[in-house]
Amino acid sequence: MRLLNWISQVSTVTMLNLRTLGQRRGSALATVFGVAGVVAVFVAVLSIAEGFRATLSSSGSPDTAMVMRGGSDSEMVSGIARDGARIIADAPGVLRTAAGPAASAELYVIIDLAKRSTGTPANVPLRGVQPAAFQVRKSLRMISGRQFRPGSGEVIVGRGAAAEFAGLDLGATLRSGQNSWKVVGIFTTGGQISDSEIWCDVEVLMPAFRRTMFQSVHAQLVSGDGFDRFKDALTTDPRLDVSVDRESHYYAEQSRALSGIITQLGILIAGLMAVGAVFGALLTMYSAVATRTREIATLRALGFGAGPVVVSVLVESLFLSLAGGVVGAALAYFVFNGYQAATLNWQTFSQVAFNFQVTPRLLVWAIFATLVMGFVGGIFPAGRAARLPVASALREV
Repeated sequence: MRLLNWISQVSTVTMLNLRTLGQRRGSALATVFGVAGVVAVFVAVLSIAEGFRATLSSSGSPDTAMVMRGGSDSEMVSGIARDGARIIADAPGVLRTAAGPAASAELYVIIDLAKRSTGTPANVPLRGVQPAAFQVRKSLRMISGRQFRPGSGEVIVGRGAAAEFAGLDLGATLRSGQNSWKVVGIFTTGGQISDSEIWCDVEVLMPAFRRTMFQSVHAQLVSGDGFDRFKDALTTDPRLDVSVDRESHYYAEQSRALSGIITQLGILIAGLMAVGAVFGALLTMYSAVATRTREIATLRALGFGAGPVVVSVLVESLFLSLAGGVVGAALAYFVFNGYQAATLNWQTFSQVAFNFQVTPRLLVWAIFATLVMGFVGGIFPAGRAARLPVASALREV
């Protein structure tokens, strides 16, 4: 019975508080928009990390192995001789097709191109591949034009690179190294990191940049279960000094450093803004308590306990914060979700095109943060309301 009475008191006082919000719309809206700004910035910044992580984590396949020189943490510092590339292609576990082993020895170089949005130069990856690369990257499909002809100075461009960087339109010609390259096709790998690259024949790329060694070998395995056998065969071969990783794991690891920095930066910025939003909520709720001093005292005199008063003030503060959180989250979702950008991959010092991703997990965290702000902003004014002396408060005009 006591519990039902307590709940009834909480409901009565809370509804009374919420009905008077219109009388305090200025301070209430200031709190709502303050929280909305915090949430929008928080979600927008972290959606960069989510998008970058999703692009790299979705790249590659667990059935594809990536081989580099021993001790290398990226293709940029790796080197594999031709004899080594042939040994890798012939290793046990590599898928065999009518055209030969499904293994592509590749060269990865960086060229300068201007960003379409700013005109500033950016590092763009130019990858030389062997014909087997199209078998290894099973998700690749041409969306415009055609594949390059082996032995020619033709290139195909990832959809992300074509959208972000100037001079990569179909039919365009770009000058890099000692060659002029003609864009004959645009491809996609479904949002993977290869969408940020330019591809050409590795045998044409090597002399154009005066290279004599490959940097990596991407091998399609018969089955992902055969990875350990493939890895053991290469790492125990005295003719080789290589490191072997699953392609999917390699790209996922590349996303960790930058995603971590962006996440920490987003939390720091949102945290600083949240302090201001909490102070705004405190002022709003203190003002609400001050303007309802006689009202609260009257309720206490009629037998309403301190607990329902505390809960009602907290509920109002949480309601305002939650409203701001919903507004900020919706704004961030509709403005930033799917927004295409490019950022530097610190492992390869090249640009990666990706889409911002406002994920459900990110929205849940944002709403949780708003509830924390609402609780902190309401707990102290709620305590003050509960401690109001009934007799003196009733005498206030």
